[in-house]
Amino acid sequence: MRTERMGFVFPVWLALAVLSLWCRPDVTEAAWSLQTPMKLVWHYYKVHNTCENAEPFIRHQVELFYNKDKTIAPKLLRLLYSDCFVNGCDASILLDGPDSEKMAPQNRGLGGFVLIDKIKTVLESRCPGIVSCADILNLATRDAVHLAGAPSYPVFTGRRDGATSTKASVDLPSPSISWEASLAYFKSKGLDVLDMATLLGAHSMGRTHCGFIVDRLYNFNNTGKPDPSMKASFVADMRKLCPPRTRKGQTDPLVFLDPESGSKYSFSNSYYSRVLAKKAVLGVDQQLLHGDDTKQITEEFAVAAGLEDFRRSFALSMSRMGNIQVLTGNEGEIRKNCRYTNKN
Repeated sequence: MRTERMGFVFPVWLALAVLSLWCRPDVTEAAWSLQTPMKLVWHYYKVHNTCENAEPFIRHQVELFYNKDKTIAPKLLRLLYSDCFVNGCDASILLDGPDSEKMAPQNRGLGGFVLIDKIKTVLESRCPGIVSCADILNLATRDAVHLAGAPSYPVFTGRRDGATSTKASVDLPSPSISWEASLAYFKSKGLDVLDMATLLGAHSMGRTHCGFIVDRLYNFNNTGKPDPSMKASFVADMRKLCPPRTRKGQTDPLVFLDPESGSKYSFSNSYYSRVLAKKAVLGVDQQLLHGDDTKQITEEFAVAAGLEDFRRSFALSMSRMGNIQVLTGNEGEIRKNCRYTNKN
């Protein structure tokens, strides 16, 4: 199998060997800079002596919150994904308003805003107008998922916040998106097939609403039958948790994306084993088996020895995702309140 990294095409075994080298402490910063836009800076606030304790403070606040509520790790992961994949990593997902990005149907159930607000409020009192909401979201997500068992990874900083609100009509991919459309979407953001297969592995944590999967359970593609890619016993189990939606205003329960690790809110590779066993909750996850590349990546990450390969690939892909269409310098602004642009 072949995959793409940094404009080159090479076998996945070599990609993971390179990742193994990059994750060594003595070469991490220098090597990761190859993956980072030159306009972002390692420890930006410390280097520029503007708010040198920003990163330790964010880490401390995340630890305090995580010790009380471990759901913060998957919540921040989803929040960062929803931010970066629509209009770039500009914290537009944090903006309030009836027509804001967070009101899009695909963003229903987002959480983590309270922690970001708390961090921003204190940093504004200590270093007013210095630390962007976009950097806070990226740093807090890194620290939260690390507490959940994911590898830590460098987050280069110096992002600025979007000064305009993205409309709620802007589309995120549906959980039932096809394999081909999903790969095209990732590539449109500058990511590759290994990034896609890796970042979907974040579904080892967190939950989703039944409304996003009820079609797979009862009426897949308007056939009146369940999705044939789901194991029959798994369909039966999920139907107990997700009744058919027959009336307006019906409650929409939450289910774990990966019952094995999800209930513990721990980062693991069991997600890939479930995909191979045809027990993926979301359609986009099960479709990893539709492509030769993503099927092989799934098989490699699913085995016990593949956990470290998954961890290394996750670290690199998260850093790459955090660099999508970043704003720096005179682009954007530093919001005083993450929920509103400064003019509002």
